[in-house]
This record gives sequence, structure tokens and C-alpha cells, in this order.
Amino acid sequence: DVQLQASGGGLVQAGGSLRLSCSVSGSLFNDHVIAWFRQAPGKERVGISCISSTDGGTYYVDSVKGRFTISSDPIKNTVYLQMNSLKPEDTAVYYCATDRLWRYCSASGLHRSMGYWGKGTLVTVSS
Repeated sequence: DVQLQASGGGLVQAGGSLRLSCSVSGSLFNDHVIAWFRQAPGKERVGISCISSTDGGTYYVDSVKGRFTISSDPIKNTVYLQMNSLKPEDTAVYYCATDRLWRYCSASGLHRSMGYWGKGTLVTVSS
């Protein structure tokens, strides 16, 4: 089985930075994609970024492009989301997720059904 654990959330002022970590363990194919999702209060959970171990490809939704950077450390089996220039609208519970058959990162991929989810980490951005 596959386990994911997100961490690194907290309270930060607008304009500040946070780095989220997603620790991955278990039986995951060498070629896989890890994605970050977020769910703001009263809103649906949406995918915001992903990274593929197959080709190193990444994807960001427009709302975070240029401010967030996704990266991975294969040795540590950890995926990071560096979040800069945070805005109050970035306030949400952030989740990492993957699916066993997902190999390439893309916008459409963020809409697929994920097989594995980590527990979320809360990010609160104050104005």
C-alpha cells in the first residue's frame, strides 16, 4: 500500500513563505506523479500542482504559477511545495495525493480520481 503524509502548514502573514512536505512511503511504482491539492473553507478541493518522477515534468494552476514551486527528493521520498508571496486566498487545507497508474503530470491529471491521499496540513495566511 501507499502512504502519504503532508506537513509544514502554519500561520503566516500575507507576502510570507512556507514550505510544505509530502513524505511518501509504501509500494509506489518508480514512475509516478505526486500532486498537491487544497481545500479552502467552504469550497471544493482542487488540484494546484504536480510533479512526475517519470520525466520530471511539473504543472501549476494559474493561481499559484510563479509563486509556488514543486520539487522532489527521491532519496528522501519527499515532495515539497515551496510557497512564496502568500495571499489570504491561499488559506486552505493542503493535501498531497497520488494514483498508482498516473505517470505524467498534466492539468487533466489533476482531475483524475486519486487512489491515495495524505492527511492535510492547514495553511492560514493573514492579511
